[in-house]
Amino acid sequence: MTLIKSISGIRGTIGGEVGDGLTPLDIVRFTSSYATFIRKQVSSSNTIIIGRDARISGEMVSNIVSGTLMGCGFDVLDVGLSTTPTIEIAVQLHKSAGGIILTASHNPKSWNALKLLNAKGEFLLAADGDNILSLAENDDFTFTEVDDLGNYTFDDSFNEKHIEEVLKLDLVDVDLVKSAGFKVVVDAVNSTGGFMIPRLLERMGVECVKLFCDPNGQFPHNPEPLPENLTELSALVIKEKANFGIVVDPDVDRLAMVCEDGSMFGEEYTLVAVADFVLSKTPGNTVSNLSSTRALRDVTNSHNGNYQASAIGEVNVVEKMKATNAVIGGEGNGGVIYPELHYGRDALIGVALFLTQLAERKISVKELRSSYPNYFISKNKIELTPEVNVNAILSVLAEKYKKEKITTIDGLKIDFAKGWVHLRKSNTEPIIRVYAESEEEEKANEFAINMINEIKELI
Repeated sequence: MTLIKSISGIRGTIGGEVGDGLTPLDIVRFTSSYATFIRKQVSSSNTIIIGRDARISGEMVSNIVSGTLMGCGFDVLDVGLSTTPTIEIAVQLHKSAGGIILTASHNPKSWNALKLLNAKGEFLLAADGDNILSLAENDDFTFTEVDDLGNYTFDDSFNEKHIEEVLKLDLVDVDLVKSAGFKVVVDAVNSTGGFMIPRLLERMGVECVKLFCDPNGQFPHNPEPLPENLTELSALVIKEKANFGIVVDPDVDRLAMVCEDGSMFGEEYTLVAVADFVLSKTPGNTVSNLSSTRALRDVTNSHNGNYQASAIGEVNVVEKMKATNAVIGGEGNGGVIYPELHYGRDALIGVALFLTQLAERKISVKELRSSYPNYFISKNKIELTPEVNVNAILSVLAEKYKKEKITTIDGLKIDFAKGWVHLRKSNTEPIIRVYAESEEEEKANEFAINMINEIKELI
C-alpha cells in the first residue's frame, strides 16, 4: 500500500492500514485539514465544490469527503462525474471558497487522490500545502454542531458550462472546424473523458469514433497516455481512416494525439503545436517545466517571444506564467494551460485549439508534426526504497558534472552540448524520474541509460 502527501494533493492506493494507504480515516483526516485551512481564508462563499473521475473507488471517496466537509460546516456542491479542468472552472464560475478533485490522474485504478484547489480554482502554493499537511499531522480539527452542518447539492451542469466556455474562446473557430469535416478516434480509458471529449467534438461538428469511452473506471490499459499504451488507438485510427486520434488521461488534463498513419504525434508536442497556434494570433511569452522539450523554446523564439522553464508541477508552471505574463504554457506530458480561460491544464482547450489550427492550415496531423523541430525525449524511472537518500545522490552527480550547465531548482538538470538530462524524485510516485533529450533518439537513450547506471551505483 502507498500514501503520498505533497502539494500536489493526497494520493494513495485504496485500502490497507491507516496511514499506509488512502483509507477512509485518511480521507477524513486530510479533508478536515483542508476544510480547517479554507475556513481561515478570506472568502464570501461557504461552498466547496467537489467532483470525481470514473474510478471504481470514486463514489466511496466522494461520499466520505462530502460528509466530512458538511461536518466542518461547509456547503458541498457536487458536480459528479467530471474532469479536473471542469472543477477548476466550476470554482471560478461559482465563486466558491475552494474545491477538491477526486482523481489519481494517470495512476492505475487501485489509486485515488484528493487534489486541493484554492478560491481561484488553482492548485495550492507550496506553503499552503505544507500548512494543510501540518494540520493533518496534529489532528487539529473542530467539527460543527448539528444546527450548523453544511448542506449538500448535486449539480452536473458544469460539464456543459465548461464546454461552452471553451467554445466561446476567441481563438476557437467552430464554423471553420465544422467546414473541415474531421473524423477523430477518441480513447478516454473508460473515464470521464469518454463523455466530455465526444460532447465537445459533436459541438464542433467533428465525427467521433469512440474507443474505451464508457466511464466505468475499468481501465482497459495503463491509463498514462504513452505510446506503448496506445496500440489499439493507433490501429483504429488507421482502420477508420480518421484524421487523427485523441487520448486523454482519466481526469482529462493531459492530451496526446496519434497521426493519421497511426504514428505518435508525441505528448511533448501537444503543447508545442497549440502554443505555435496561439503565438501566431497573440504574440507573447511561454512557460513549460524543466523536463519538457526544447521545441517549445524554439517555436517561441520563432514568434519573437521569450521562453522560460519552471520547476516541475502545475502550480510552479502557473506561477512562472503569471510572473512572465505568458500567453500559453504547460507541461510536456500533454498538459496545455491557456490563461485566457483559466490557469489549469485542460485537454478540452487543447482539443479545440488543435482542431482550429488544423482546419486553418489545411494540412494533415503528420504534416503538422513534421513542421516542428524534431527532438527525442527518453522518459525513464527508477523504483525507490524508503531508505534511498535521493538528495545525496543528486549532490554527488552535481559535483561530478559541475563543468556543464547545472540547474537545481527542481532535482538536477544537466545541460550538455547535444542534449540534457533531468533527474528528480517524483511527487506522486516512489520513483526517481530520469528524462533525457537530444536531436537523436539514440543519443537521448544513451544519456538516460548512462545516468541510470550511475544512479544505481550510488544507491
